[in-house]
Amino acid sequence: MEIADYIWMGILAVFQGPDLVSLAGYGIPVTPVMILLGFLLGIVVGATPGLAGPMAMAISLPILISIFGFTPSALLPVLGFLIGVMKGATVGGAVPAILFNTPGTPDAYMTTLDGHPMALNGQGGKALRVAHFSSAAGDTFSDIMLILCAPFLAVMVEAYLDLPEKTALLILSLAFISSVIGRSVGKGLISMGLGLLVAYIGTGEDFYPRLSFGTRTLAEGFPVATVILGVLILGEVFRSFEDLWMERRQTRPAPSVEPRGDQRLHWADIRRLAPYIGRSALIGTAIGALPGIGSTLAAMLGYAAGGRLHAKQGGASTPFGKGAPEGVAATEAANSAVSGANLIPVLSLGIPGNAAAVFLILAADSIGGFNPGPSVFRWNPDVVNPELVIAFGLFTAMMFANLLNWTIGGVFMRSVGVMSKAPKHILMPIVLLLTLTAIYVEEASMAAMWFAVAFGILGYLMRRLDLSPLPFVIAFILGGNLEQTARQAFAATGGDPFFLFTSPIAAVFMALAVTVVAFSFRGARAAPISPPATRS
Repeated sequence: MEIADYIWMGILAVFQGPDLVSLAGYGIPVTPVMILLGFLLGIVVGATPGLAGPMAMAISLPILISIFGFTPSALLPVLGFLIGVMKGATVGGAVPAILFNTPGTPDAYMTTLDGHPMALNGQGGKALRVAHFSSAAGDTFSDIMLILCAPFLAVMVEAYLDLPEKTALLILSLAFISSVIGRSVGKGLISMGLGLLVAYIGTGEDFYPRLSFGTRTLAEGFPVATVILGVLILGEVFRSFEDLWMERRQTRPAPSVEPRGDQRLHWADIRRLAPYIGRSALIGTAIGALPGIGSTLAAMLGYAAGGRLHAKQGGASTPFGKGAPEGVAATEAANSAVSGANLIPVLSLGIPGNAAAVFLILAADSIGGFNPGPSVFRWNPDVVNPELVIAFGLFTAMMFANLLNWTIGGVFMRSVGVMSKAPKHILMPIVLLLTLTAIYVEEASMAAMWFAVAFGILGYLMRRLDLSPLPFVIAFILGGNLEQTARQAFAATGGDPFFLFTSPIAAVFMALAVTVVAFSFRGARAAPISPPATRS
């Protein structure tokens, strides 16, 4: 089998998979339909303040698995739907930011600075077109980098890293994630420690119950879906309830502005915006390839780089922050370029970098047959690697979602502005009900429901204490792999307790982990102001 054969098999797996329906004798494959449905849902969710792509992915996942089952043929339809949601939400997030000055997510905040002034000047339609074009361009560039870099990085890991080095790499990843997510390094480490603690409750690699207090329920450990959905989704819902109770819903009337001037995006506009989009796409891709940093910082850096370029060019009619299309382009290209690059550590190392990636890994773990990590890209000309076929199927699904974005994404995006007015006090109870239903569909036990509520309360408390829940969730996911790899490395080195420091590469990783934490502490003291925190 050559690589070209795998690429072709991945394309066929998407477009010649099981048929959903038959029209006039022609079968309609299920995976492209699921990508389309996920993409449209993602735009609606992204355009609704208070909701987000990960929230829709979390609710959808158990329902999708209950529909498609745990067979290998379910992998691409389910993952395709989640990828569609992820990409659609990235595009839709600009809608409320531009039209109503209401950023649904932190990374859309910078879009409000220029997008909303454009809307107030009657250029809302043009601002949405600029945001859509920039977002689609940044996302496409990021996906191309993913396709080129993920296999290369995985091959490097397999070639040069043994068990001690992989253990040290996991520790470095956890140290990096806990240091860069949230406003405090110390709180990030506490969140990570809590995640590892929960991961190690129950029967571990030694098959002996740990931290179970003698109960059979805890001896089996916590179901993955209850922990992740509880902390990430229910915790956010509980906090939204408190916000509504404390502040009440603001009933500000949306300004009504008649469109003025030309709303179309011309070739001359694209040529003027291209340098801003190109810089921000590079920044967003670089930021996204590092686990845990996220799209908020990418949007801020992209906007800052665009501002410097705008100042150098001089003579521009509209300054940054006053309704410049260049500001919208720089922000949207940067935060959209994170989405594809975020999957580089997921597919090559099995390390999730953001909440969306968490649910992609959870889907793969739940269904089975695909284990993100270096083994995915193991190539043997004599034996077919089914995971490599799935990987190229995922790449095909991402490019198909990009095609949808370029063709129908802009039209649909401009038609969902009404979702910006959706009342939060109605949306949040619906999200709570759907989440609990999804958990029951997944686990079918009342114990799982109580666990989910308990972890929801934990997620709420973490948010109130300014502890980011993302290090908790990522540590919970990686905890099992860390224990397994560490035990195997310990056994393989003949019981050497210093196996993390005898290998030069592992020692370098461990030194980097300590350095990252130390420099993050130092940087936090020097610059106490941090970017807006990601809510989930």
